[in-house]
Amino acid sequence: MKIATLNKISDIGLNELRPAYEISDDLNGAAGILVRSAAMHEIEFDKELHAIARAGAGVNNIPIDRCADEGIVVFNTPGANANAVKELVIAGLLMASRDLLGGNAWAKTLTEDVAKAVEKGKGMFAGCEIAGKTLGVIGLGAIGAKVANTALDLGMKVIGYDPFISIDGAWRISKNVAHATDLKQIYENCDYITIHVPLTPDTKGFINNETISQMKQGVVILNYSRAGLVSDDGIKAGLSSGKVRRYVTDFPDGDIASYPGVIAFPHLGASTEESEENCAYMAAIQLKDYLENGNIKNSVNYPEMNCARIPGQKRVVVLHKNIPAMLSQISGEFSKLSLNIDNLQNRSKKEYACTVLDVAGDIPADTETALKAIDGVIRVRILD
Repeated sequence: MKIATLNKISDIGLNELRPAYEISDDLNGAAGILVRSAAMHEIEFDKELHAIARAGAGVNNIPIDRCADEGIVVFNTPGANANAVKELVIAGLLMASRDLLGGNAWAKTLTEDVAKAVEKGKGMFAGCEIAGKTLGVIGLGAIGAKVANTALDLGMKVIGYDPFISIDGAWRISKNVAHATDLKQIYENCDYITIHVPLTPDTKGFINNETISQMKQGVVILNYSRAGLVSDDGIKAGLSSGKVRRYVTDFPDGDIASYPGVIAFPHLGASTEESEENCAYMAAIQLKDYLENGNIKNSVNYPEMNCARIPGQKRVVVLHKNIPAMLSQISGEFSKLSLNIDNLQNRSKKEYACTVLDVAGDIPADTETALKAIDGVIRVRILD
């Protein structure tokens, strides 16, 4: 099978696919796609395409719903770049507290009697320490948890907010992170607020004039998640009034980067060698496991599936709508053929579901057609 790459993907990942798969930048006939930031919303997908793996966490560049409707499983790599983003958040905290960028730019202009000039002018760049200050972390996933724990190590007080945190996620967080039951607690009590949530219709622009008005005077806001989470107009108004002391962002969209009080980076969050290698490796092995075994891990549009293979048996993977009677209809087709199902797993995620079956014996050639004829079935794959 062919795997198409739409961006440069680290060989750490591609070597997990070679030589069994052909690696190409040609989408025609590709069974899988590896992508980082390339825009895919206007791409028409071949019928041979089964999966897209994003080497990174955000999937805004991929048409998730259309992929689900076409039976294309979309993967991301949550946590693979968490340490890289965490380190940049900590750098942002320090830069917002001490005018390191301003001091550096000024120091480069000094040419004569530098030592005397430094002693005279350094007061222009005085700042504050982050130790003893309170950091609010909105979103305690892989990145948010690392930020919270590291901030504690640096002597900060930390308040975390995440109404959707998983049990596994909770285990990652230090017991010394205070738990906020609503965002108002974050806004009213925190000197610094860092955002680590996905961009959805519910979170778009949730940092705005109204929410900023609830924050402490001189708050520092850090956004390493997505530009759309923060209203530019709200930030500009907050900076102009002094309500917001600094805005640190990894998304210099529009004219926000040049606005006074903004510290902007060119989307550097995951731009480390280690992060790119981690993301490429995770994306490749998830893609490979799905293509070869039908297992699904870290998909944004289909449910998790982890079904061990039974040696010598055929595996049937059915992607379908999450509607009543699907399982009985699917298994009924195998009963008609007098085929014994030795292993079956069925899981759902919102309106979509996946059923994996291991079958002893040969599967007739028309089985795939019969399964596809069931109302609600999206795609069928038969794996040796």
